[in-house]
Amino acid sequence: MTTPDPRPHGAPGTDPTPGAAGSDRPTVPPSTPAGPVAPAPSAPPAAKSRHTGRTIGRTLGLALLLFVTVVLVLFVVFNTQTVDISLVFADIEAPLVLALLIAAVLGGLVVGLLGAVLSARGRRRKR
Repeated sequence: MTTPDPRPHGAPGTDPTPGAAGSDRPTVPPSTPAGPVAPAPSAPPAAKSRHTGRTIGRTLGLALLLFVTVVLVLFVVFNTQTVDISLVFADIEAPLVLALLIAAVLGGLVVGLLGAVLSARGRRRKR
């Protein structure tokens, strides 16, 4: 003996195939439910990846490295002529790019040493 299903047709838990074998109901197209419909459960919102900033930083670093490399290659290509360099004790001939790079390295060393001296003075004053 079967008991009639008290749930309305189309409600959750009912047979989705109307008129299936063993069903006393006539075949009718499913209707939309009359009440408010809860949204289907969706995946939780994707949390921001903790590595997004690191990835952006690496990308920007790579782009900057590529840019500096291109600029340095162009710098070397356009400064190939030979120039006279007057040192304290001698005069030499060298490519212009070499003279400019030596001057840049020496300038960087001076700035680095000056920064180190000022930093050490600042630490000594704070004591």
